[in-house]
Amino acid sequence: MSLDYAKAQAFIDQKWDQEIVPELVEYIKIPCKSPHFDPDWDKHGYMEQAIQQIAAWCDAQEITGKTLEIVRIEGRTPVIFMEIPASDGSNNPDDDTILMYGHMDKQPEMVGWSEGLGPWIPVIKDDKLYGRGGADDGYSAYASLTALMALKRQQLPHARTVILIEACEESGSYDLPYYIDKLRDRIGEPSLVICLDSGAGNYEQLWCTMSLRGMTSGTLKVDVLKEGIHSGYGSGVVPSSFRVIRQLLSRLEDEKSGRLLPKEFYADIPQQRLEQTLEVAKVLGSEVTSPYPWAGETEPMGENNFEQLLNRNWRPALSYTGIAGMPEIENAGNVLRPTTSIKLSLRLPPTADSEKATEALESLLLENPPANATISFDSDQAADGWNAPDVESWLAKSLEKGSQAVYNKPAMYMGEGGTIPFMAMLGEKFPKAQFMITGVLGPNSNAHGPNEFLHIPFAKKLTTCVTQVIVDHFNR
Repeated sequence: MSLDYAKAQAFIDQKWDQEIVPELVEYIKIPCKSPHFDPDWDKHGYMEQAIQQIAAWCDAQEITGKTLEIVRIEGRTPVIFMEIPASDGSNNPDDDTILMYGHMDKQPEMVGWSEGLGPWIPVIKDDKLYGRGGADDGYSAYASLTALMALKRQQLPHARTVILIEACEESGSYDLPYYIDKLRDRIGEPSLVICLDSGAGNYEQLWCTMSLRGMTSGTLKVDVLKEGIHSGYGSGVVPSSFRVIRQLLSRLEDEKSGRLLPKEFYADIPQQRLEQTLEVAKVLGSEVTSPYPWAGETEPMGENNFEQLLNRNWRPALSYTGIAGMPEIENAGNVLRPTTSIKLSLRLPPTADSEKATEALESLLLENPPANATISFDSDQAADGWNAPDVESWLAKSLEKGSQAVYNKPAMYMGEGGTIPFMAMLGEKFPKAQFMITGVLGPNSNAHGPNEFLHIPFAKKLTTCVTQVIVDHFNR
């Protein structure tokens, strides 16, 4: 038997319209920020509120043999763990297993939301659901179960499936290894991993992520005085803490091109990834850069869209995500400030070692301090990237078949500039597994930023593509 796309899509559309969208509306209202951004998450209770909401809906779905547990380890964010027996009723972890993954913690508010929108204010407009966390990645638990229910309604066979929803992804998933170890015997040895936390090049076809960058981050601080002094008295004698930071950053990047200078942060790009990136560049054309909310006549980095994609997906890049020690402009007196701190976020190639990169970054910043200023670097997050194994023929055919049937366009393969720490963990623990890494974070969806949205029609069709892959996994 094969999947009846029309029936599957009709069921999935109804499920999204009647249940999933209303659930996500309520979920978006909950400021369940990741523990890195809300250290008192346990006391505030938002994480518990969100996980209870998601678990209640999942538990209520009528799937024969399904079990659900909120698993807890003292002092760590909880996870939702579900087991769905194979279609023949077997539920032995030694059996062929699919692992489906998502997360339900969120990034912080961020400024710049349009009028009427906000991180905790769900708004549906033009088939888009605005608000923090709906697309990244609150929909994943709902879509995963819905995909399974769609094939069960057609009595199609499937393998044993486990679903894991964590609450620490936006903080680097530092709690997750403890749960993977705790649940290892119950997870089994997945032959297929499905993750719905990635991106899309457009909203017109299925996009499969083949690589994810790693990252390292931390706060660089420069102290030149114990307290601020009159700028007329100190300038020209006391070195500016901001200028010292500029000197240190010049060790890392070319200020004209933005290119990272140290060789330690680079890695070779596999030939297959170069070929896939070239194909993506042909398909997207100017859409590689046009979705960005450019200010004025700002020009993108990179000579062409192929180079821009490689910059975003395979080359290191440095971002400055926060600054301290500077007063707001309206409060800026004539004071030579004693200190400046800046938060660095360094994206790394998918195959780079994040721990070694962190050590190299710290060494480059701390050695030979300019003006002998007091310099510190507080590293707070490091995560390895991920490079997918070769796609087996059954999965390639399934992805193409699903994309053509649902979107009427071919499936595409591309890298992503973000980080999903779970993928690196899984790639190491389950080296024989195949991966379907996809998601709804397409152009302008703006995950982590203002005006984040979930493209509802695209998400519905993506759910149907997942259903097709589960069917073909059984028949491979």
